[in-house]
Amino acid sequence: MLTPIVKTRALAVLAAAALAAGPAGAQATRAAQPAAARPAGGWLMPPAPIPQILDAPTTPALSVAPGQRTVAVLGRENLPGIGEMAEPWLPLAGYRINPRTNGWGAARVGYLNGISFQDLAGGAKREVRLPPRARAAYAQWSPDGSKLAFTNFTETGIELWVADARTGVARRLLPAVLNAAFGSPYRWAPDGQSILALRVPAGRGAAPERSRVPDGPVIQESSGRAAPVRTLEDMLKSPHDERLFEYYFTSQLVRVPVSGAVATNVGQAGIISSFDPSPDGRWILMNRVHRPYSYLVGAGDFPYEAVVTDARGAVVKRIVDQPLAENLPPAFDAVITGPRQIEWRGDAPATLVWAEAQDEGDPRKNVPVHDRLMQLDAPFTAPARTLMDLDQRFATVFWGRGDFAMVVERWWNTRREKRFAINPSNPGQPRLLADRSYQDRYGDPGAPALRRDTRGEPLLLFTPDGQGIYLTGSGASQRGDYPFLDRMALADGKTTRVWQAADPYYEEVVTVLEADGSRILTRRESQKDAPNYFVRTLPGGQAVAITNFPDPAPQLAGITRQLVTYKRADGVQLSGTLYLPPNYDPQRDGRLPMLMWAYPAEFRDAAAAAQVQGSPNRFSRPGGTSHLFLLTQGYAILDNPTIPIIGEGDREPNDTYVEQLVSSAQAAVDKMVEMGVADRDRIGIGGHSYGAFMTANLLAHSDLFRAGIARSGAYNRTLTPFGFQAEQRTYWQATDIYTKMSPFTFANRINEPILLIHGEMDDNSGTFPIQSERMFAALKGNGATVRYVVLPFEAHGYRGRETTLHVLAEMVNWLDRYVKNAPPRTQQQRTASAPGN
Repeated sequence: MLTPIVKTRALAVLAAAALAAGPAGAQATRAAQPAAARPAGGWLMPPAPIPQILDAPTTPALSVAPGQRTVAVLGRENLPGIGEMAEPWLPLAGYRINPRTNGWGAARVGYLNGISFQDLAGGAKREVRLPPRARAAYAQWSPDGSKLAFTNFTETGIELWVADARTGVARRLLPAVLNAAFGSPYRWAPDGQSILALRVPAGRGAAPERSRVPDGPVIQESSGRAAPVRTLEDMLKSPHDERLFEYYFTSQLVRVPVSGAVATNVGQAGIISSFDPSPDGRWILMNRVHRPYSYLVGAGDFPYEAVVTDARGAVVKRIVDQPLAENLPPAFDAVITGPRQIEWRGDAPATLVWAEAQDEGDPRKNVPVHDRLMQLDAPFTAPARTLMDLDQRFATVFWGRGDFAMVVERWWNTRREKRFAINPSNPGQPRLLADRSYQDRYGDPGAPALRRDTRGEPLLLFTPDGQGIYLTGSGASQRGDYPFLDRMALADGKTTRVWQAADPYYEEVVTVLEADGSRILTRRESQKDAPNYFVRTLPGGQAVAITNFPDPAPQLAGITRQLVTYKRADGVQLSGTLYLPPNYDPQRDGRLPMLMWAYPAEFRDAAAAAQVQGSPNRFSRPGGTSHLFLLTQGYAILDNPTIPIIGEGDREPNDTYVEQLVSSAQAAVDKMVEMGVADRDRIGIGGHSYGAFMTANLLAHSDLFRAGIARSGAYNRTLTPFGFQAEQRTYWQATDIYTKMSPFTFANRINEPILLIHGEMDDNSGTFPIQSERMFAALKGNGATVRYVVLPFEAHGYRGRETTLHVLAEMVNWLDRYVKNAPPRTQQQRTASAPGN
């Protein structure tokens, strides 16, 4: 049994020490004021070179065209300004809609500010001339790779454009009428001659206005059936919200000829949450949401009908009319009854495949078959046929050809995964390819390599003789991650290593360019080399660079990265990535102030929990609100020290959460002290979301750290009573666990300074801003040293430039004051935080 470190009660000593510590961080507008005395308003600026790094141009992304001969280089916008973050938005059924554009806002869409085309064989780039002040997004290749479609966000709506990959010439196909309420609003037709798109219905009129006189009280009721729904944000809350939902989410599907001809309607307008043309282009699979809506769950769980229409939009087959799904059991493997995960079979002209639960959607039922895969061929008049029975939950299927596909099933409680080879055209006995723990990184066989056919369907890439496929994976081992390419024989599932990354590089396969595996496109980096793309000839050929992206933050060129391993008290091996500041010299600089930044993870077996995570060869340049920016201020960083919470057999991981949490942190601290990198008196702890929850718990149950930073966390588990993170039990099934895991319960024991940061519009399940608000009140009421920062317009992750800079300034100031410049601890405090106490 692991024993948590007993908390000291030296509140008065620490309070006096905090008052004695002087400020040390640089900031643009304020300095030399005690943290508690700083004005509540105004943006802070972190010290150099953080702003310069943040404002540097963002490294472009790369997109490979079908046919594997051309790539699109996609320039990405940097952080949006606070003015963009302040754009109007409406919280509707789990989505956030900008009413001006009928799409998602700047906080959720990564805009593109440049597009160019480049042949892998070489030659000049072809720049796309975008419209003035373009904000491109949702780029998609045509099935033959000759064109790239994209949207353009304007002040009043979203346009549809297409660019020719050969010439770079771009044309607008639709004005600002697209409806992107559900996300990407278009799909290419399989023949590449037209695009199916969702547009705002013509003549829609003005949005519904909220009446000054209420329609009546908002009423919800339950008929006695359990509805254990996790706490969700942005749900509908009133009849007026329902009307707004229908107004903004109702669309008309249209067919847009790429030639520039007039778009034509496809079927009737409705709340179309998804649409997908069949591989032969003759049919369209469509999900249409309808009433009654819910105030407990989002649009993804609203009632919907899944139908197949012809190319003109006339319904030819109704697959299912799914009722409201707000009464599912709380278990993670619980699913709706009836057809679900309906999709087209990628290797056939028009065959539907779906999963159906055989246990009434309740994984607690002891039945031999939990899921059944069904398939139905066009013209959809015959009964559906069984494709395969599964003893776990259907996860996915990789289509290949008529005689081979790979089906994957998973089961949450055991963390098991099975892979099967099936003959989809002549179903018989599936052949087991793998039965493994999907948390076993060392034994991960990798994911199948895919290639798009001439219709745009992602299919398995077969070897030229048709007897094998390719797998790509991370290549995790005790030395770290070394990505690989394997060839797998279909006959027996055995693999042959084709290629693997080697020191000093971290190099991963982007795509296999030739069916014989002789050429691959990789993304390569090292500790000193910025990520760039290479064409590599196999076996043994040289890697030829096709991009030359510069180092986005040369100020950090001297940092070092090291993968470290160590053990906690129960023998479980742990690991983390140690970063040291630029040009650190242990003889000259000695022990450094340190920040540990972590995020616990649950495991069902100790062997998987003990596996090393990460790579010693990654190129490390921070962005956003990354804690790695502290390297510029003289801090050592232990990034992602593994904190496994293990539950084996009948024990759930969280049954001993606090004990395992503290023991893992103790082992990390001991290792850093033993290495001579840090001293026990100057180590801080921090984390985001579940890492913030961890941070508060470590401060409550140990004296290992001088201060903490907790961003966007949840601290009172009674406010998430129907489960959280990997916990499936409800509060009423595990009251003691919920209580003991809540740092709010032990707020009176937190005697180290803690910085709470939260986005005022946090949309993440369970991390409502009230969590930090109430935690701050509890800490303040118990005399703790605490600062609470609420970020305007920010959600669970932070996107705005001003807020990003401010968060980093807060982190630097807090750690400078309470870690870097903290006075030595008393002997009593050192004794309490020493190993074994």
